[in-house]
Amino acid sequence: MTLSRMIIAAIDRLYLPPLPRIMPRQTFRYAVCGGANMVLDMVLYFLFYNFLYDKQNFVIGPVTISPEIAAFLTAFPITFLTGLWLARNVSFRNSPLRTVTQGGRYFMVVVLNIVIKYSGLKLLVEVIGVYPSISNAILTVVTVVVSYLLQKNFSFRGHTAE
Repeated sequence: MTLSRMIIAAIDRLYLPPLPRIMPRQTFRYAVCGGANMVLDMVLYFLFYNFLYDKQNFVIGPVTISPEIAAFLTAFPITFLTGLWLARNVSFRNSPLRTVTQGGRYFMVVVLNIVIKYSGLKLLVEVIGVYPSISNAILTVVTVVVSYLLQKNFSFRGHTAE
């Protein structure tokens, strides 16, 4: 059995009533994969920020990168690749699009979500005055919905549910 099949089997064991009445199996798989990738991102960010960069600026020649940005830049490629793999091989495994097309579209959606999160935080926190944690939670919900809709209808368009 392949790794993707084992992951699907494990996720499907959690797809218990009343979930089938609330959401389609594919949406549940996407939610579990996305949640797992988000936890991976948080763990990697914490480890990189606190231990790899030791909360210190990272200097590359004439460029100095703050530890929070360095941790983000280090964790991002890892979680980008794991997220793409999970979306392609677990959530939307029957998409007829070529891998390179899926990857390029997936990257565009990820960049859009970064822009939404950054600009949304600037707007909500600095302009409107909403508390940062509440702003982040609101924007996480927005980016999850946007991401799911775009991945389903753009990045992996033409997939068929299993």
